[in-house]
Amino acid sequence: MAKTASKKTSSAKGSKKSSPFKAVKGFMQVQRARWKEFRKDKVKLHKSFRRSYREDYIRKTQTPGLLSHAMTTFQFIFKHWRTFIPFILLMAVMYVVLVGLLSEDLYQQFQASIDESSSELASGQIGNFAKAGLLLISTITTGGLDTGMGESQLIFMVLLFLIMWLVTIYLMRHFMAGGKPRLRDGIYNALGPLISTLLVFVVIFIQALPLMLVAITYSAAQVTDFLSEPFYALVYFLFAAVMIIISVYLLSSSILALVAVTAPGVYPMRALFSTSDLMAGRRTKFIIRVIYLILTVILLYVLIMTPIILLDMWLKNIWEWIYGIPIVSFCMLLLTCFVFIYATAYLYRYYRWLLDYQEK
Repeated sequence: MAKTASKKTSSAKGSKKSSPFKAVKGFMQVQRARWKEFRKDKVKLHKSFRRSYREDYIRKTQTPGLLSHAMTTFQFIFKHWRTFIPFILLMAVMYVVLVGLLSEDLYQQFQASIDESSSELASGQIGNFAKAGLLLISTITTGGLDTGMGESQLIFMVLLFLIMWLVTIYLMRHFMAGGKPRLRDGIYNALGPLISTLLVFVVIFIQALPLMLVAITYSAAQVTDFLSEPFYALVYFLFAAVMIIISVYLLSSSILALVAVTAPGVYPMRALFSTSDLMAGRRTKFIIRVIYLILTVILLYVLIMTPIILLDMWLKNIWEWIYGIPIVSFCMLLLTCFVFIYATAYLYRYYRWLLDYQEK
């Protein structure tokens, strides 16, 4: 009897010792089952250690061409100009009040530095078109905003861009559904997914770290003449190529997650994974569309801002009293707001085309 009792006590002690491990194992099994349920619809185009055939991983889409995509987005915005033009003016005024406009003194400093550098050329002067182009390049990175922003101004700038993003998508969603939303409805009702959008932005920032690492290491390599040796230059090129490919691969789906997370009831992780599945096999096409969008935006700045800069130089040579009026800065800010709304509409339309396409 004593032996059996001792065996029972020893087995009880053993079960008590193993109970924490069983609890951990059970918790891991539950989490694994939840993850499988969460990702049961994952798109799998490739299998490990197996050959992938082109007809298996190429996913068809029914989307308009690049030029049609760009032009129809312009037509959509101009069709609803009664809503978008007041929105652009409102956001420009908010930027002037909360962030600050590029000062006219700084703009004149850009112009004076270009005049000084032109005297060193063989002809002694450069043409007005070349001068306008240099001024455009000097100011386009500012977007018409104050360059000496503090922390509070930077926060306001990011928040206003998020508001433009969310309100534009809200208006696009209701316009494409056949509704007639007002700008007031968009401003009051579109800011619900603000926290979710910020969380997706955090994920995008993390995914962009390899690009930042390339920029930091390149500047350090330039200072230390690390790239002067051909072998080291080749090694750095391979490193930079791998980092850029990783970031571009991840960002190609996360950018559309900013659109997906604005839908009612969609959480950030669900938006990230759903757009990753949606973009599987389509990332190259999306990257080409983004490059075309960048070229369209550059062309837009050149076609609109170059005549404005030339007109500003001509008027200030005639009338000195308008010397301190920031005409170029305010026009640049208006165009920047329009460009951001246009880019948002461009991406939203592409996302809807992919979402509405029914694969066989």
